[in-house]
Amino acid sequence: MNELERWANFYLLTAAAQLVGLLFVVITLAAERRRGEAARIPIYLTPTVIYFAHVLFLGALLTFPNHTRLTATLCICLVGVVGLVYSGINLIADDRKSFIELRDRIPYAIFPSAACGLLVLGGVLVLHAPQLALTLVAAGMLSLLAVAIRNSWAIAINVVSTPLGRKNSK
Repeated sequence: MNELERWANFYLLTAAAQLVGLLFVVITLAAERRRGEAARIPIYLTPTVIYFAHVLFLGALLTFPNHTRLTATLCICLVGVVGLVYSGINLIADDRKSFIELRDRIPYAIFPSAACGLLVLGGVLVLHAPQLALTLVAAGMLSLLAVAIRNSWAIAINVVSTPLGRKNSK
């Protein structure tokens, strides 16, 4: 599948970009000084790590040699559907473990849902229009990466800028 070979370096670069994202996660964990607010970590940090993992995992899957259009479609769609389910659960969650503010659903659930939708659409199109499909997959991966970096940065800034003794929102 020649179309995928031309994209191999892109997928490697997006996987390598995960190191930047993981740096934000490490900073956030190191800066977490408020033990009493540990219950909020899964709400904000877990989705961010999962979105980084989606990009890394898909980038790794797509670097496997000898992909056919069908296997590439399956890999892309699998990661996209898992992402849609996960971000959909975050979007509709309405319990005490949900986001503190409703506006947080946009960067933590709505944008990731749209990015995963691009992955699924791109995965399906691999069978019919590979170049367009891989462009959509690239856009979906970059969108997930951008959302995850944005969320990591928001968490780090919130934790670092909140004085000890005050509750932070993330």
